Order: sequence, then structure tokens, then C-alpha cells
Amino acid sequence: MSPAVGERGATAAELLAHVVPEDRPALDRALVAALAGRAPLNIAYRTWPPGGDVTWVQLRGRVLRDRGRRASRLAGVALDISEGKDTEAALRDSDARFRAIADTMPQIVWSTLPSGSHDYFNRRWYELTGLSPEESVGEGWAVAVHPDDQAQAWERWRHSLATGDAYEVEYRLRVAEGGWRWFLGRALPVRDARGRITRWFGTCTDIQEMRRAAEEREVLSHELSHRIKNIFAVVASLISLSARGHPEAGPFAEELRGRISALARAHEFARPHSVGSRMVIGRTTLFGFLRDLLSPYDISPGDPLGGAGKRIRIEGEDRSFDDAAATPLALLFHELATNAAKYGALSAPGGRVLIRLEAEAGADGVERILLRWTEEGGPPVPGPPGREGFGSRLAMVSVEGQLGGKVERRWLPGGLELEARLPAAALHRRPPPQQA
Repeated sequence: MSPAVGERGATAAELLAHVVPEDRPALDRALVAALAGRAPLNIAYRTWPPGGDVTWVQLRGRVLRDRGRRASRLAGVALDISEGKDTEAALRDSDARFRAIADTMPQIVWSTLPSGSHDYFNRRWYELTGLSPEESVGEGWAVAVHPDDQAQAWERWRHSLATGDAYEVEYRLRVAEGGWRWFLGRALPVRDARGRITRWFGTCTDIQEMRRAAEEREVLSHELSHRIKNIFAVVASLISLSARGHPEAGPFAEELRGRISALARAHEFARPHSVGSRMVIGRTTLFGFLRDLLSPYDISPGDPLGGAGKRIRIEGEDRSFDDAAATPLALLFHELATNAAKYGALSAPGGRVLIRLEAEAGADGVERILLRWTEEGGPPVPGPPGREGFGSRLAMVSVEGQLGGKVERRWLPGGLELEARLPAAALHRRPPPQQA
């Protein structure tokens, strides 16, 4: 509308000029209703002047009447709302693209409000579970989760809502055709410029076949492990039988059997693990490995410290590991324990050993694990031994050669102190499993 028309007012013809034909009927009805007094005038429509661009107009006004209650003028404003309409159209297009992408994905896609209340699932969710949108919103989705998995799923979800941490959990979902399937649920928060969570977006990935394959591998792994343990036992028996005919080889045979036993105990930690048997902090990680390996040396009926579990103490930061490190570490700690039982702290009733694990950040940016073995309460140590035994050399070569570590030994008056520094990456041939 031109400034001149704005000054003197517009006629009905001028007001309706250049209205896009598709919008004219709705505008006519709105004007008639306003003139009749049935409703205030409030309508959006498009105009398209010759040679110009389409413009969205928001028309708001009211009818002014003369003393005879006849409509005399229409007072109001006409606002250009093109920018807002363009934004609305862009949002609709964006939403349509998102839904098209989400609905073609093989995964379940979902979103929630900051409170955790679910407000969106893609088509895959409804096809899989058979639930309706009304049954799924809010916390209704939980009816599809297996009863045995509910507690863990809710615990993880509430933790993520409270902390903003990423959500990840495995659970079974009831499928529409009957039965249950395993899924991996994951979600991440979306934050605004101030860091506040505005929404959560998540997925559920079908891992049924992966779980089944892992269970089959676990059965095979157990069978192989059992057979390998039998081989270790046969080898140890052959050593014993051979030594009977050669008494002079008795000490050597005993040492060899000890190393075989250490490798047998290390084998359980070195074998492949599945989702169900993967390493758990404190039980099948370095702490558990050392406890199991060193348990024969931690028993002394006459120990004034109380016997089992008191002579060797393990503390510090526990770590997971796999077969890349199991054998070298088994050889190292078996050799340390054997020598301590023969000549060091474990040969005396009150002797003790402290094993401490620490993580170190090197100046070169490489994370290292410090394994410190400290003996105390044993016989006085005059200094380094005159000759290094084969077992000690083998242990050092294993740690330094296979793991890229560095070993330092100090023969202090109170007992041996050994420090082994290993690159943290050397503990794993594969990336470490995520802990539950």
C-alpha cells in the first residue's frame, strides 16, 4: 500500500487489489463477517502486485459505525508478515525432511522433552512394538521393555536426566508378532547457547543377532578354554613324572611347574570375552588378575597379620586389559612372588608386599600405567643378586619387549622395590570394553 493511500485511507477496491486469487474467498468471508458484526477482522493473505514479489499481509481491524449503527469505516492495520511466514515454511520443510529421514531408518528414533517425557517416535517404533502414538508418549513406551530389564533401563535414564550424561543401555523390547528382541538404546542431549538441555534425541538399534553370535562365541570360548586348561594340566603332570626319574632336576621342575600354573591362571584373562563375560572392574581386571595369580603366596597359617588376604595388598586404580598383556604380566608377577617367597618378604612370617597401580600422564602426551611392587618385613637385602636367574630375565624381556614397558629395580634395605611403566594402550590389543 502506498504512503498516499495510507494517509487518506484505502477504498475496498484498493484493499483487495492484487490479492492472490486462491486467498480471495477467505478474505471476502472475513470482511463480510466483520461488517456484519459477527467477528473481528483478523486474517492473513497474500498479495502479488504486477512486477513485484508475493507478500504475506496480516490484516487486523474493526468496523466503525455511524449513529444508525451502519458500517461507515474499517479501522485497522495491515502488516507485512512475509518473513515470519518464510520462517514457518522453512520449519515445516525441515520437520518434514527430518521425519522422512527418521521414518526410512532401520533403527528406532525417538525424542523427549528436557524432563524425559517422550514426545516422538519414528514409524519403526510403531511397526515393531504395535503400540499406538497415544500409548507411547510420556512414559507409556516402558510397557514394551522386558520386566527383567526395566530397573536397569530406568536407572540409567534417570541418571542421564539428572547429570546430562550420554544414555546407553541394552534391553529387550516386546515385538508385535510376539517374543522379545535385544536392542541397544542410546541418547544424547541437545543444549541451547546457555548450556541448558532443550531436548533429548535417541535411537534403539536391533542387536539380537549380535547377542546371539556373542553367546555362540562364548560357548566356543569356554570349550576351548577348558581344553587349553587340560593341556596345561597334562604338561604339568609330564614335568612331575619326568622329574621323578631325575631327582637332581627337582628344583628346576618345581620352578617350571610354577610358571606353567601361572600361565594357566592367566589364560582365563587372556581368552576372548563376550558381552556377558567381559571384564568387570575389581573382578576380572588387573586387580582380580593379580589376586587370582598371587593367591597361593598370600596364605601363611603362622602369619601374625591374619593369614589369607593380608600378606599381599593391592591398591590404586584398577584397569581392564586383554590377551595383549596377560601373559607378560603373569610371568612378571609370578617371578616376583616366587622370588619373594624364596628370598624376600614372603619368606618371613611378618613380611608383606604392596602392589600399587597408578595412571601417569607423560610429557610426551602418552598415558602410562605405573605398576609398583614394594616388599617390606623380609630378610635384610644386601644388594642386587650376583647372578640374575632365567625367570627374571624372561619376565623383564616379556614386559619390555612385548608391552614396550620400562622396568626399574631397587634393592633397598627393607626389601625389593620394582616399578614397571607401561603405555596404557599396551594393555589392550583391542579397544577396552565399555564398563556398565
